[in-house]
Amino acid sequence: MLAWAHLAFAAALLTMALSPSAMALMAGVAALGVGMSIGLYGTAFAILVELHGAAARRSITAVSLIGALGGGLGWPISRMIVEARDWRVACAVWALVHLALCLPLTLAVLQRWRAATRTTAALEPIRWDRRMVQIAAVFAGGWMVSTAMGAHLPRLLGQLGLGTGQAAWAAGLMAVSAIAARLFDLMILHRSHPVATVRLACLFHPLGAGLAAWGGARLAPLLAVGQGAGNGLLSVASGILPLHVFGPERYAARQALLLTPARYLQALAPAAYAFALDASPQVALAASSLVCLAMCALTIGLGPSDR
Repeated sequence: MLAWAHLAFAAALLTMALSPSAMALMAGVAALGVGMSIGLYGTAFAILVELHGAAARRSITAVSLIGALGGGLGWPISRMIVEARDWRVACAVWALVHLALCLPLTLAVLQRWRAATRTTAALEPIRWDRRMVQIAAVFAGGWMVSTAMGAHLPRLLGQLGLGTGQAAWAAGLMAVSAIAARLFDLMILHRSHPVATVRLACLFHPLGAGLAAWGGARLAPLLAVGQGAGNGLLSVASGILPLHVFGPERYAARQALLLTPARYLQALAPAAYAFALDASPQVALAASSLVCLAMCALTIGLGPSDR
């Protein structure tokens, strides 16, 4: 699956690089979603659980940290390429990275999954119980807020009183905070209860939003810090919480189901949050904070099921 993801990313990026029209460019952008849906954290976490079983928590955190570092480096590297050449060259370079670096590493390093490991139990449908619904709702809310912030954070910071340059600088703190939160989990929180990690992730955004709403431009950067820290821990939680509650058996299929509702809400979040921002930044911050607090409440009663 990860190998197919690299091919999907490369095909989409090459489509963008060679696009003769705006419609072809948009088709390439849409095709990126194929690679994202099968090749980001979910697939990586499933591989780690396949390799390490219930002991995969630190590995999940480490991969999440490396992913955050890659995301933080991707923007400045892309900008350098665009300034030196143009955006088409940048797309082609990242396609080449997938084909010449990522794909060979995936095929060379990771163990091949053996069909002989299938059992008849693997063919039985996974049942949605209370815990499944709770976890799916937590992740749906988290990624909805994350996508809304990713689309509107500079605008929101501007409405809180920051200038364009200040807002761009403050928005960059989100990536730094996400890296710091994952590093903190790797070094300190890896022995803590996974539900505690989820609750902490849910509270960072309301804390930053509350301080930003109270302090205006002076404290507005704390919104980006809180959102980044919450995103960082939530990425780790999306891997470790299903493992804690349901164990390693059928982890990949179960996690794919749990994250499916989040995909739909992510698609709707930017437009919905734009309406809240049109009302006022305070309304927008209150709405996203209430979602996060509801997510925190939904973690009540999440414990290991009988297995």
